[in-house]
Amino acid sequence: MTPENLEVTVRRSSRNGLAPKRLQYSPEHETPKKKRKTKAVAENGSQNKQPKDEEDAENSDVEHAPEGYGRLSAYELERLENIRQNQAFLSSINLFQATEEFKQLTRPKPSQRGLTRAHAAVKEVVPPRKSLRLQKKEAEILELPPEPRGTLIYEQSSPAKKPSGPLPMDPVNVEEGSKLPPQLLELCSEDVKVDKKIQLDLKGYRSSLKNMTVNEDKVAKVVKDRIFSATFHPCTSSLLLAAGDKWGKVGLWKLGGDWGDDGVLLFEPHTRPVGCMAFSKSHPTQLLSLSYDGSLRCMDVEKAVFDDVYDIEDGLKTFDFMSHDCSTLVVGNWYGEVAIVDRRTPGNSHESLHTLDPKTLRCVNVHPLQKQYFVVAESKVVSIYDSRNLKKTKSQAVSQLHGHSLSISSAYFSPCTGNRVLTSCMDNNIRIYDTSTLTTKSPLLTTIRHDMQTGRWLTKLSAAWDPKLEDCFVVGSMMKPRRVQVFHESGQLQHSFMDSENLSTVLSVTAFHPTRNALLGGNASGRLHVFSD
Repeated sequence: MTPENLEVTVRRSSRNGLAPKRLQYSPEHETPKKKRKTKAVAENGSQNKQPKDEEDAENSDVEHAPEGYGRLSAYELERLENIRQNQAFLSSINLFQATEEFKQLTRPKPSQRGLTRAHAAVKEVVPPRKSLRLQKKEAEILELPPEPRGTLIYEQSSPAKKPSGPLPMDPVNVEEGSKLPPQLLELCSEDVKVDKKIQLDLKGYRSSLKNMTVNEDKVAKVVKDRIFSATFHPCTSSLLLAAGDKWGKVGLWKLGGDWGDDGVLLFEPHTRPVGCMAFSKSHPTQLLSLSYDGSLRCMDVEKAVFDDVYDIEDGLKTFDFMSHDCSTLVVGNWYGEVAIVDRRTPGNSHESLHTLDPKTLRCVNVHPLQKQYFVVAESKVVSIYDSRNLKKTKSQAVSQLHGHSLSISSAYFSPCTGNRVLTSCMDNNIRIYDTSTLTTKSPLLTTIRHDMQTGRWLTKLSAAWDPKLEDCFVVGSMMKPRRVQVFHESGQLQHSFMDSENLSTVLSVTAFHPTRNALLGGNASGRLHVFSD
């Protein structure tokens, strides 16, 4: 291709909107521009002499570009200059800084109440794993560990158990060395008058339930992990709640309180799930908590310590008070055994130990009037025993409640008379039995179909009586939208607590206040929801 044809091709490309590019040729095929110009002048004479400024404009396409860009065309140089000017203009009006400030303003802020992110569990950075082959090491010869006792298998990474003996009641979510707020002792020492049970017809009861609502101020993160147990303090001037989580932490929350994190104080008396807790009715300053790590402790607000009540190697599951002064307890473990514990006896051991079920038991509950009787949720049957006739093994049950086909989560006597027993079973049924006469086989009164399949990551649902009434109970639900349901013993649904803005999770743990119109619900992230009037 001759230089004249090349010039025509480049000009056509420019007219078609394409960026002009400098084309290079080998020396033997390229005619220097100065020779072409000299030849043209010789042929056409001095009249066609090209001006010097036009020559410079023609050669501007091959000028040297700024350092770092190589040889660029005039179009590309002009484009780079436009980019530089645009960036300089944006910098002059502080557009980049304004963009970052706008992102900070529009970023959602945490609105949760209770424990803050500063007190969240710090996850340990785990280095990447390498196989022995990559490390060029020989395989280790490992021996099988001994078979675990019973059915409870612990994770190897579980923290060490707390030492026996009293532990100081030091909150972990306040500054080190801080003392308990004096208002806590005043609230726990409040003189609680236990009135007679409320006698309401179902219409009046439903009306009171409808007046109980939840809002943003009644939801708080009380513990760090999944809630396994929760309860109300019996005081009436304010609502004081307690919750236990998966890793042995116990949280106290005063609704509307100004201590700790929005009224939340967090303690670490255990290292495994806190499966059961209850305030002492005779000493309201005491909260008893039981953990899977094998410890049963008494939080004494007056002494500011966690006293050691009962201690075994591991596997405690449930307990209940066997006397009106709350000095005697019945404690159940994962291995099908119940222990009778007297708190007045020095030490942290039991008075007697009895094997009831060769597999396991999940719940014990004492009769509200006849304290010698207690009901036990065993593997696939619910039995009622007389503590006066217990033997070391093969104790004879006073009465049995049959009809369950899978494992039983809980069993509770009705709170006023004990004439009913409420059971929750993994066969997706809630059952109510007549125990007014304690015959050998207590008759089944009502069966309510209810989804109990919570899965692995949620605490199992357990129906619990309203302590103010004899015939109504509350239970969490897997239905969507999320809700908490209250039923009559006949199976009739009384009310469903729902709130699209403040209730979006499954509340597995539920409990009513003993005297006030208030209901709590705990979820798998450590939050408590309170419905109250």
